[in-house]
Amino acid sequence: MSTDARYLASVKQQFLYYKSLGDKAIAQLEPFMLFTKPNTESNSIAIIIQHMHGNMMSRWTDFLTTDGEKEWRQRDAEFEVVLAEKAAVMEKWEEGWECLMNALNKLNDAMLDNIILIRNEPHTITQAINRQLAHYPYHVGQIVFYAKQLTGEKFTSLSIARNKSQEFNKEKFGRK
Repeated sequence: MSTDARYLASVKQQFLYYKSLGDKAIAQLEPFMLFTKPNTESNSIAIIIQHMHGNMMSRWTDFLTTDGEKEWRQRDAEFEVVLAEKAAVMEKWEEGWECLMNALNKLNDAMLDNIILIRNEPHTITQAINRQLAHYPYHVGQIVFYAKQLTGEKFTSLSIARNKSQEFNKEKFGRK
C-alpha cells in the first residue's frame, strides 16, 4: 500500500473515530439536553451539529468541481435555533457524516495533490482534508465536553476513566 493510500485509510479511520465519540456522547443525553445552552453566547449541541452539517454539506458536496463554500450555504443560520427535535438533529448529524465519507470514498491516492477551492482559496485535497480533520474533532470535543457537563456523574467516559489508567495498562499490556 502506498503512503498516500495509507493516508486516505488513516483519515477515514480518524473521521469515523471522532464521529463515534460524538455518537457515544450524544447517546448519553436526554433529548432536551441537545437544546440546552449554558449562556446566551454559547451554542447548544444541536446548534453545533447544525453548523457541522452545514459545513460538511458545503465542503464535501461536489468538492472536486465546485468551491467548498457553496452559494446555497447559510452559515449564519447554522447558529440559530432551527431544529426542535432529537430526530431532526440526528438526521443532520448522520447526513453530514455520510456526505463526508462518500466524498472520501471517491478519492484515490493519485488525486491528493489535485487543487480544489475553499472560499476561493486553493488547497490540495490533502490540505482540504487536513483542514476538516482539525475542524470536526474540535466540534466533537465541544459536544463531548458539554455532554459531560449536562450529565454530570452519570457520564460514562469515552476514554480511560479517571483513576483507571493502571487497570487499562494491565489489560492492554499485562502490566501495572
